[in-house]
Amino acid sequence: MYVIIKILGFLFLFYNISFAQSSISSESQICISCHEMVTPGIVKDWKVGVHSKITLKEALSKDSLSRKVNSSPSFKNRDIVIGCAECHTLNPESHKDTFDHNGFKVHIVVSPKDCAVCHSKEVEEYDKNLMSKAYTNLKDNPLYYKLVKSSLEPNPNILSENDACLACHGTKVEVKGEEIRNTQMGEMKFPILLGWANNGVGRINPDDSKGACTSCHPRHSFSMEIARKPYTCSQCHKGPDVPAYKVYMVSKHGNIYSSKGAEMNFNNTPWKVGEDFKAPTCAVCHVSLLVDSNNNVIVERTHQMNDRLSWRIFGLIYAHPHPKDSDTTKIKNKAGLPLPTELTGEFVKEFLIDEKEMEKRENKMKSICMTCHTSSWVEAHFVKFHNTIKTTNEQTLEATKILLEAWKKGVANASCIFDEAIEKMWVEQWLFYANSVRFASAMGGADYGVFEMGRWYLNKNIQNMKDWLLFLLKKK
Repeated sequence: MYVIIKILGFLFLFYNISFAQSSISSESQICISCHEMVTPGIVKDWKVGVHSKITLKEALSKDSLSRKVNSSPSFKNRDIVIGCAECHTLNPESHKDTFDHNGFKVHIVVSPKDCAVCHSKEVEEYDKNLMSKAYTNLKDNPLYYKLVKSSLEPNPNILSENDACLACHGTKVEVKGEEIRNTQMGEMKFPILLGWANNGVGRINPDDSKGACTSCHPRHSFSMEIARKPYTCSQCHKGPDVPAYKVYMVSKHGNIYSSKGAEMNFNNTPWKVGEDFKAPTCAVCHVSLLVDSNNNVIVERTHQMNDRLSWRIFGLIYAHPHPKDSDTTKIKNKAGLPLPTELTGEFVKEFLIDEKEMEKRENKMKSICMTCHTSSWVEAHFVKFHNTIKTTNEQTLEATKILLEAWKKGVANASCIFDEAIEKMWVEQWLFYANSVRFASAMGGADYGVFEMGRWYLNKNIQNMKDWLLFLLKKK
């Protein structure tokens, strides 16, 4: 079989005219010679991506603002483009999914550790991002994991988890033996992977790294354009728990994007405000390197995602300052619960960023806003936003007091705080309705702050909880 593959590789060398042959490594040429027949979509996707078009030498020679490679790649030959072998044969000794494949040591799951060979800064920043720990922050938090189990009743199992919460948070990809499969090239042996396929942001990979760059930069084009458009973020941020995409699309920014998005340039680096785009997308505010018309840097590129955010408005259970550490399993409140606040709303300050850091991060965001808005507009926006945090936390506290009374009077059981009717109402108070109001306030989402899962439902839910508590007390 290996001899046949080698022959196909040589045929590729002589007959494939899509690329300058000298720019593709001989190892990747052999991969392509088979995969153009076996998985043609993968090869075509790679061909349209930047990896297939720019050699390492060219990537390293770009000026500091245009350059995307920020570490010195370990490949000896820098006159090559990044092909199949450059990623799928990297660090074979650290990958538990490495297997013998046509004369190569190949692994299936390309991980952040592999990407770090060329993109070390991005991987280092991403590791500080809450997303990178999304799997462990959920699975290793006994309180949050009870919420997962409660959502999957009556028959919770690992496949259901992988298809539900872990689809976004990430699965744990583990090797469980090998199997023989019939392929177009005959019988071949492959590793059996549990938790695969998955592109979750906090995926645990077979080399023990955390995260999946393909959450935002999908295989195999790894397109920056796709990552910069809001549809990518909508995969996980659509709601009702995190309604960012829905709110964005009905906001004025989303209105402009929907109308003028086809005229915007999503491939330029650096990204010029007012020239390349007329309204911000998620990436503009949270990730991208932005410059003005004179190439003065407004904000640096970041893959930390939250270093322009002072508040964590995704209420757990209350909106609170961002955690200092991306590993939130370390957090314990006074009651011993793994929460960044007390049940009564006070912040667990030792685990959260301080006011100075909050101001620094908020000023970064304001600097982006003020490229298109006056300072008075921006300041007034943040005054409203801070008020929204205050009032939604107060309404969550009101709902919490009703639940605490139900526990105190023995009409609800606090052993699992997510499984009874009044407890589920309480969860929806902060997970759906308060979140919706906050996202609407942060992004200008109009009705999502009022009738579409907004303030109306916050107040209605409190009344429902009061009525339900009275019903339980009378029944008792």
